Amino acid sequence: MLIAVLYIVVGLVLLTFAADRFVTAAARLAKAWGMSQILIGAVVVGMGTSAPEFIVSVVGGGKSFDLAFGNIAGSNIANLSLVLGASVLVSAIVGQRTILRREGLLMLVAVILFGAFMWDGGLNRTEGIILALGAALSGYLLTRWSTGETDDDVGLDGDFKVPTELAAGLLTLGVMLAGAQLLATGALDAAAILGVSEGFIGLTVVAIGTSLPELATAVAAARQRRNALVVGNLLGSNLFNSLVVGAGVGIIRPGVAEDPVRATIVVMIAIAALSGILLNTGDRMVRSEGVVLLATY
Repeated sequence: MLIAVLYIVVGLVLLTFAADRFVTAAARLAKAWGMSQILIGAVVVGMGTSAPEFIVSVVGGGKSFDLAFGNIAGSNIANLSLVLGASVLVSAIVGQRTILRREGLLMLVAVILFGAFMWDGGLNRTEGIILALGAALSGYLLTRWSTGETDDDVGLDGDFKVPTELAAGLLTLGVMLAGAQLLATGALDAAAILGVSEGFIGLTVVAIGTSLPELATAVAAARQRRNALVVGNLLGSNLFNSLVVGAGVGIIRPGVAEDPVRATIVVMIAIAALSGILLNTGDRMVRSEGVVLLATY
């Protein structure tokens, strides 16, 4: 058991610190290439902070489909309850209504699509391809929507070189791969020792662990009152989880879950809908609403 716990802890540490540097590199490159703040938040930072979910789910999916599904669903739930709730407690989020409606609706559709495909308990390659096409369409829409938006400071000022950031991105990706392998191995070993299902481990320990980059990024952005980055990161992360990570599992590691999945799917969609409603109610999202999300989690 001690070895399994050690694997989990070391894997989480590698994932968290490598993902933090990976996000910085990705966002700096995006800014250097003239991408807007919303696109940085939704696509670059959202994708970067969800890289652990992709790696763990595909790596873990080779060992356990239940672990892969639990990680995706659990991360989606954690992002829009635990992480968003904690961010709002740090600083109220002043809504940008057009952005929230567009990206929020796109995120909700993505979560529902993933949930619909998983409703029968599994993912096949055809469904994985459809999710991949949905990811491509979402990327196109986000790029179109970002056209003409002003580029605000997103806390990435300072001297940096593009080749250095490219190298840092590739290096930290390799570290995340190693961390994901350790986390998946430790989680499965712990599940076997404790006699609990791999899906439960994926939904709790692994999902929370792979959501740590989102939590760190969102809280840091909330402290700086960068609302677009907070919301873009979380909505973008759930888009990426549902479509890209789901597609990766469906295409590379298709399978059927051994544990019941429908209750988890209902909770995942309900949390996505609740967060969307709260983000679009009133002029801002206040601390009491953050408490509601944390209590829901």
